[in-house]
Amino acid sequence: MGDQSARGEEFEKNAEKKLNSWSFFGSKYEDAADLFEKAANFFKLAKSWDRAGSIYVKLANCHLKLESQHEAAQAYVSAANCYKKTSPKEAISCLQQAVNMFCDIGRLSMAARYYKEIAELYESEQNIEQAMDYYEKAADFFQSEEVSTSANQCKQKVAQYAAQIEQYQKAIEIYEEIARQAITNNLLKYGVKGHLLNAGICQLCKGDVVAITNALERYQDLDPTFSGTRECRLLADIASAMDEEDVTKFTDALKEFDSMTPLDTWKTTLLLRVKEKLKAKEMEEDDLT
Repeated sequence: MGDQSARGEEFEKNAEKKLNSWSFFGSKYEDAADLFEKAANFFKLAKSWDRAGSIYVKLANCHLKLESQHEAAQAYVSAANCYKKTSPKEAISCLQQAVNMFCDIGRLSMAARYYKEIAELYESEQNIEQAMDYYEKAADFFQSEEVSTSANQCKQKVAQYAAQIEQYQKAIEIYEEIARQAITNNLLKYGVKGHLLNAGICQLCKGDVVAITNALERYQDLDPTFSGTRECRLLADIASAMDEEDVTKFTDALKEFDSMTPLDTWKTTLLLRVKEKLKAKEMEEDDLT
């Protein structure tokens, strides 16, 4: 490891010397770029991730002097990959630089990819609002490049987190939009009932029984097969339990569905919120009597 670091330092020193030398043409930046790249590789072998990251930033600056924006952007991505191991904040900063450059040269699919990576980094840091923001940006860019599958994956992340922070209407709109798109695609049709279930659960969280009933009618118009699904029955049974303020009926409906199709953590968390509200209402009624 020590040998690799020493060699990295040697290449870095030579690169800096090259940059400080006088040159009539721009070749000193090309030569320095080659040396910085070698230095970064040795620091990576030594697992000196911060050093490698900082060298890639220097490499990016050389490419910018040579007016090679694509190579500069790639160097920032390499820097980010090193910083991911030690400093997510630095990694995000480098990816943002890369995205700006990819946008400048019209490489929107690359920009979308790295917006998504920024979102994932914020997600790993539990920064939900920033993660949502960057998943939205990624979705917009993927959509503009007609990469619908990736766009929808990002949109679903936005909806998932929107519901988590109680922005239910935003989540509903996203799930309904994805369902509308999927219904016209034979490969995606099967997933429609899942998207409508997610939208319906968010409707339940809002607690408006009339709105839920209207939504179920809309969903059955959108997909005539939905009325015969267990997903539709679950939503209808819970809406009925809410209308009747019957916690037992609510619990039975969930148990029956869960015995056949286990509910994931996201759905369980949201449905528990609905149950807590229902319990509170039931207790209010008991107090009044």
